Amino acid sequence: MKKKLFAMLAFTLLAASCAFAAPKGKALVAVFSKTGEQYAVGTISEGNTMIVAKMIAEKTGADLFEIRTAKPYPEGYTVTTEIAKKELNANVRPELAEDKDVKEYDTVFLGYPIWWGEPPMAVLTWLEAHDFAGKTVIPFATHEGSGMGRSERTLKKTLPGAKFGAPLALRGATAQNDRPAARKAVDAWLAKQGF
Repeated sequence: MKKKLFAMLAFTLLAASCAFAAPKGKALVAVFSKTGEQYAVGTISEGNTMIVAKMIAEKTGADLFEIRTAKPYPEGYTVTTEIAKKELNANVRPELAEDKDVKEYDTVFLGYPIWWGEPPMAVLTWLEAHDFAGKTVIPFATHEGSGMGRSERTLKKTLPGAKFGAPLALRGATAQNDRPAARKAVDAWLAKQGF
């Protein structure tokens, strides 16, 4: 009888602690994702970061917003990285195609590729247009070897009033070519953050 009572009490405490671990309120997945290269006539691959963003939105039930520049980047990888480098060096804030207010959200998953160790400058355009004080920002990025780069430091400097969750850095090639492995990494990361 004591074992049964103890087990029930332990289960109740565990369930209560799990309930408080999950972030409360409404969530948004805001993502900047470069569309992939054209691999065959008439087909363009989905951007690596968008693949991850959709997994997060699906798993959490969060709204999804794509941060897009008013003037799209060229399709080619090399020319895009050169433009990104010039924007970074000049501290440019590209104009966005549309906006999404964050007032109604408590948690914002923020996704982007790592360009020159940083988030694309369009991400900063969007962040600087809104008040993130008291909100939880959970960054995720795709990369090909740099991890999160310097992007976490940049985000914390840009959003001093925000709280930050643990980031996820995932190789873009994994997102594009091994969806089961990417989903497993995303699910494990979300579980650690209470989702």
